[in-house]
Amino acid sequence: MVASEDIYGGEEVSLVQPDPVGLQIDRLQNQLTEKVKELATCQSEIKALRATEAKKDKAIEELRNEVGKLDDKLRLTEDHLKHKKLEIKKLTEEKKDALAAQYAAEATLRRLHADQKEDDFVPLESVITPLEAEIKMYRNEIASLQEDKKALERLTKSKEAALLEAEKILRSALERVLIVEEVQNENFDLKRQIEICQEENKILEKTHRQKILEVEKLSQTIHELEEVILSSGVNANAVRDYQRQISELQEEKRTLERELARVKVSANRVATVVANEWKDENDKVMPVKQWLEERRIMQAEMQRLKDKLAISERTAKAESQLKDKLKMRLKTLEEGLKHFSNNPVSSNSGSAKSEKYKILSFLTT
Repeated sequence: MVASEDIYGGEEVSLVQPDPVGLQIDRLQNQLTEKVKELATCQSEIKALRATEAKKDKAIEELRNEVGKLDDKLRLTEDHLKHKKLEIKKLTEEKKDALAAQYAAEATLRRLHADQKEDDFVPLESVITPLEAEIKMYRNEIASLQEDKKALERLTKSKEAALLEAEKILRSALERVLIVEEVQNENFDLKRQIEICQEENKILEKTHRQKILEVEKLSQTIHELEEVILSSGVNANAVRDYQRQISELQEEKRTLERELARVKVSANRVATVVANEWKDENDKVMPVKQWLEERRIMQAEMQRLKDKLAISERTAKAESQLKDKLKMRLKTLEEGLKHFSNNPVSSNSGSAKSEKYKILSFLTT
């Protein structure tokens, strides 16, 4: 032990140190609970979106019922117009017949006037009075038919205006139905993207838990190695190497947590887009360019996460190889210490120093 103090120049090793690994694990557990809460909020938002979709489906059904009612009204108005057109044809025919009868009556009157001039035996008043009565009756019928014609023309104009309004309503209803179908398709695509993001979150959480377990195992091995090295009086260089490896693992954890936060922010962004789908006419649907840009960004982030996972797997393999090397070094150290303890006290101090120096040089390399 005196020789080891001579080699290290009286460097003291602090036996009581704070446990940063335990603090880091507690911090990671708190972050996991916060992430579980965030997932619960995301699920509640998804439920709200499903409720809005159900409302949209109900609105579509109501629009379809209104379109059916308008179709029925159009059919009824068309039938009524056909009936009115037939009545107008009948009235025109009757008018033509009345005019023909009027002309025939006037021709008979002319004949009677001509006959009266030739023959003064028959009184004209007895012949003219019934004919004048018939002419008045026909004129009254013609006036009533013209009034009916004007009323029918007004009715046809009003029906045509009603038909134009019904066509406008139908066009607007069809446009709304097309917009609702487009929104439903976009909602379906966004649901698939949310499901993909949730699966990626689950995979990242699994990898995160595996890393936590690996860190706990490494912390246990580090504690054991610290106890062995401190009991054997070896310097804390190996402990510093392990602490450096722990800090690297902690940095990898932080990067993974940042990537998880980015993925969740993108999922929240998609959820807010879905929630803001059904709004006023000015901002009903997200622009297609913006949606494609966000999709491209999300795919790039997913590829980046896959690359980070591959890098973490490679680091895990390297850590396992390093563990094997450390085990071999510990075995050689224990054998050297046993050999040193078996040597007598009266042996040469120079040979003991040289053996210790060889062992420590093997550990530090």
